[in-house]
Amino acid sequence: MKFLFDLNISYRILRHLPDKFNQSTHVKSENLMNASDREIWKFAKQNAYTVVNQDSDFNDLNSLYGFPPKIIWIRTGNISTSDIINLLLAYHDDIIGFMNNSEFGCFEILKYKK
Repeated sequence: MKFLFDLNISYRILRHLPDKFNQSTHVKSENLMNASDREIWKFAKQNAYTVVNQDSDFNDLNSLYGFPPKIIWIRTGNISTSDIINLLLAYHDDIIGFMNNSEFGCFEILKYKK
């Protein structure tokens, strides 16, 4: 999967991602640290990334402009980088279903999956 991690997620996540997420990047790696959310959203769209973030900003952009890019919105509150990876792994099959469904632009993770 090809994720673009937003500023509110540590860039260190890239060092710990499993191979199934090996096409992912972080806004820091793409020189987008000072970019607006709209610029990041455009970059994700142009480069076929799914934005992973922890706030509503990108979902709001999708409401205004449509999708792609698709959004994975982690709404669990502040959690560690390893917990974010564990969430992405726990929801992996659901995320694949979401990515393959053209009707939805935002996948919200509200809690840990058991």
